[in-house]
Amino acid sequence: MPVVLGGGRSPHDTPQALAREFGATDIVAARGAEGVDAVRELLGGDLADCAVEAVGTEESMDQALHSVRPGGNVGFVGVPHGVPTIGTRYLFDTNIAIAGGMAPARKYIPELLPDVLSGAIDPGRVFDLELPLDEAAEAAEAYRAMDERRAIKVLLRP
Repeated sequence: MPVVLGGGRSPHDTPQALAREFGATDIVAARGAEGVDAVRELLGGDLADCAVEAVGTEESMDQALHSVRPGGNVGFVGVPHGVPTIGTRYLFDTNIAIAGGMAPARKYIPELLPDVLSGAIDPGRVFDLELPLDEAAEAAEAYRAMDERRAIKVLLRP
């Protein structure tokens, strides 16, 4: 059962609709212990087998770790903000495995770019703001839009 923890900034945000399009059956908007309790309730008293942390905050990592059962797995793809702490004693006691890192995006460009340019793959589903790349200042505006939660991802057009 694919469940999205958080999944957006409010119950009617674009990221939640997109998560449902990609197969999410349930969305848990609650954070922290309340979010973990909601996952447990959704799963009939159990915790998840695995979770993906894709935000990069200490709070989101903590919620992902506490949403999986002992012996479960947590993968992370979110860029860490600051230096998140992960309690190694908690990992040891629960036998939870954690893995992740930077996506090797350049590796996939030769294979995927022709499909994107031909229209066979539509990456636009996550790009909800498009800006011109005429000036370097536009890149700063793109990051500002994502930071202020006005955009999921920004596409800069040449």
